[in-house]
Amino acid sequence: MKKYILLLAMVAGMLATASAQTYVTRNGQISFYSKTSLEDIKATNKQVFAAIDLSKKTVAFSLLMRGFLFDKQLMQDHFNENYVESDKFPKATFNGSFTGAVENKPGKYPVQIEGKLTLHGVTQPVTIPAVLEVQSGSLSGTASFSVKPADYKIEIPSVVKDKIAQQITVQVSIAGTPLK
Repeated sequence: MKKYILLLAMVAGMLATASAQTYVTRNGQISFYSKTSLEDIKATNKQVFAAIDLSKKTVAFSLLMRGFLFDKQLMQDHFNENYVESDKFPKATFNGSFTGAVENKPGKYPVQIEGKLTLHGVTQPVTIPAVLEVQSGSLSGTASFSVKPADYKIEIPSVVKDKIAQQITVQVSIAGTPLK
């Protein structure tokens, strides 16, 4: 928890000098979905920190892995203890930038986000199509992309390998307000 608070303080400190074009939230949402013929697995984390700077075209996300909630407690326990090893790798982060014109006036703007996703102690480059929507006094964003657990050295035991998809669909939804 102390690491998470320190990370938030550092990011907030870096953003403190930014213009009003920086939008932040501590309540972003990231969910993932694994669909196989044997079982569907879905989890959602509604405690995602996100910062988007429209003038610098930068994007940053940070979340605690234990923030993912599952329908079944046993799935949640296995996720944290056996797969992502939340005690050893407590958070996931993304840092990147986007291309595409986003004006600081109401409208929807398709963008391409490129950056580095760190999960389970492994950092990989990712490219994500997204939509940013500027509204009066706020900015929202949505994105969908896939990750392969193997790319992040997340080992799936053979006994449950057929129950977990080789590619996991990730959905991102944030609504930020200007940094003050």
